[in-house]
Amino acid sequence: MMNINMLKIIVLAATLLQLFSNPAYSLPLCTDSSAPLTPKTPLLFCKYNGSSCCDSVQDSNIQKQFESMNVSQPACASLLKSILCSRCDPFSAELYTIKTAARQVPVLCNSTVSSNSSQTNQPENSYCKTVWDTCQNIPIRNSPFSPSLQGQAPTPTNSTSKLSDTWQSSSDFCNIVGGSSLDNSVCFDGQKVTLNTTTNSTKSSPSGMCLEKIGNGSYLDMVPHTDGSNRAFFSNQKGQIWLATIPEVGSGRGLELDESSPYLDLTDEVLFDTQFGLMSIALHPNFAQNGRFFASFNCDKSKSPSCGGRCACNSDVDCDPSKLTSDTPAEPCQYQSVVAEYTVNGTSSSRASVIPTASPVEVRRIFTMGLPFTSHHAGQILFGPNDGYLYFMMGDGGAGDPYNFAQNKKSLLGKIMRFDVDTIPSEADIARLGLWGNYSIPRDNPYINDKDLLPEIWALGFSNPWRCSFDAERPSYFMCADVGQNDYEEVDVITKNGNYGWRVYEGNTLYAPEQATPGGNTSAGSINPIFPVMGYKHSDVNKNEGSASITGGFFYRSTTDPCLSGSYLFGDLYAHNMWAGVETPENSGNFTKSGITFGCAKDSPEVCSLVPGSELPALGYLFSFAQDNNKDVYLLTSSGVYRIVPPSRCGYTCDLESTTTGPNPAPPSPRGSSANMLKGSTKILLMVLFFLGLGY
Repeated sequence: MMNINMLKIIVLAATLLQLFSNPAYSLPLCTDSSAPLTPKTPLLFCKYNGSSCCDSVQDSNIQKQFESMNVSQPACASLLKSILCSRCDPFSAELYTIKTAARQVPVLCNSTVSSNSSQTNQPENSYCKTVWDTCQNIPIRNSPFSPSLQGQAPTPTNSTSKLSDTWQSSSDFCNIVGGSSLDNSVCFDGQKVTLNTTTNSTKSSPSGMCLEKIGNGSYLDMVPHTDGSNRAFFSNQKGQIWLATIPEVGSGRGLELDESSPYLDLTDEVLFDTQFGLMSIALHPNFAQNGRFFASFNCDKSKSPSCGGRCACNSDVDCDPSKLTSDTPAEPCQYQSVVAEYTVNGTSSSRASVIPTASPVEVRRIFTMGLPFTSHHAGQILFGPNDGYLYFMMGDGGAGDPYNFAQNKKSLLGKIMRFDVDTIPSEADIARLGLWGNYSIPRDNPYINDKDLLPEIWALGFSNPWRCSFDAERPSYFMCADVGQNDYEEVDVITKNGNYGWRVYEGNTLYAPEQATPGGNTSAGSINPIFPVMGYKHSDVNKNEGSASITGGFFYRSTTDPCLSGSYLFGDLYAHNMWAGVETPENSGNFTKSGITFGCAKDSPEVCSLVPGSELPALGYLFSFAQDNNKDVYLLTSSGVYRIVPPSRCGYTCDLESTTTGPNPAPPSPRGSSANMLKGSTKILLMVLFFLGLGY
């Protein structure tokens, strides 16, 4: 029978393995993966002012839990109250490391220096040791530090225990419940988590963004091949998709793409018009093995028998399609938004990488929905890097959102949806889906917590989300640009069940509808909006074509231009304005943006035309940003394909730029090389097993 010392060693090893292999969230998030919000009613027990992960009900429940503990010693009671209330902290998701397994208590600071405080914590004075020294011999009823936290037999309900009943010393205790603030993670030191404000103090500001033109084609989307090569898929609005080879930075070569030989041609299915077309493409995360290819496009049901789907204007949302009058085709819901799956010709694991074409015959119709109006239907699709689910961005269906679809939880318009395309739908799902499509619902979609939501919905309150991306280094940062109406274009950090305000708000300002609203209005007091982290007013841009419309981008993670590193890049559709957003401090969710000058390298592989009378590249319309497997960033415009290159090629100064440039190194693992941390923790586990083998 295993003795207690051996059990402790195994438990310690397992805990270390969990802590080291778990990537930090690095973003204010609650334990249910939602964003912290300002409670409508101030919290009375847990004094978290401003942004919090608790509402008044949760605050009351924590108070009841605390009172049930019946701790008589004031100093220990005060510490335990703070620990319980840490669930309300805006960083509670990271404090409770819920990525792999939920903890009963937060990670208590036990490091030499705490990253979320200016205070230096010496090991003998760490917060975790303070908890031990203060509470070790205090009886605690229903203790949150019960042995079940360590994988042992749980303490019976309503039992009373002391910390010293389970652990022999502060070292034993803190090895389990404590944690260091390594790799930008956070720990709890008795106070609300705050981040080091000097994080970005050494960052060199870019003097300009240098572009090279590598292709003359006009494309709406680009996604890199999942095999890690220098190949990528490009698609145009007409419905054609090509597999191209991207030259190395500085090679002097252009994009290798044969427009006469598309990889996949969907022009017979796609409705191509000013507001319609092939909107987006996505590769299954295992595309190199399974050849699964997804496309989002528009079709006309009067011309295509397979185009019919349920109208987004329906009885569920109190909308009668026969009464639609503004910006409407002759037949209600004549135009549809579609997500469809295709496959490479042949399905063997080796052929997905080498066969130059895919079958234009659909394997599966994932989703179809009739559009009430002819504008604001977004249409981007992309797979989540952590969960493998398919995200589908959908606009409100029409300028001004007269039917208030974006705030209607029974409507899929003005939403970001999240589908499981790998699991066969259950019979119940099939019966409910009916005309919507063929997919399963991820079990952690927010309808679990909000019964009013359609289960497809991940986030709501959007006007027309035009281009979203996950940060390559911090996948919890899901960024979307949302097109404004009259005044403001915005960038949002997307979280589970987030309500981004439209059309109650445009940006962070109350919106006054300009026309009759048959769909009614939503009161500002009835929602908890998440306001944009960045954006710009229409009056602040150099207008072309007399308007403004945001195009979302990427966090720049390439080494090609080190002065852009870590900046979120975005621009305006009309291509005369670009911005770089910097988060200060890092991982805080607080951004500041600055306009960025851009030019075209004189040694560009393709000649860059200039705006008459200026040195500004004539980009035309900025349709999309894109990113390749080296994390280099591209601009897809109506005049061609541009790539960001070393700033010196345009005469810009970057103090961090090396005198020699070359291919980027392999991209780091997310969250500070968690793969290396896993290797290290595996070594610890092996060492433990080694000692066990010797009988220690």
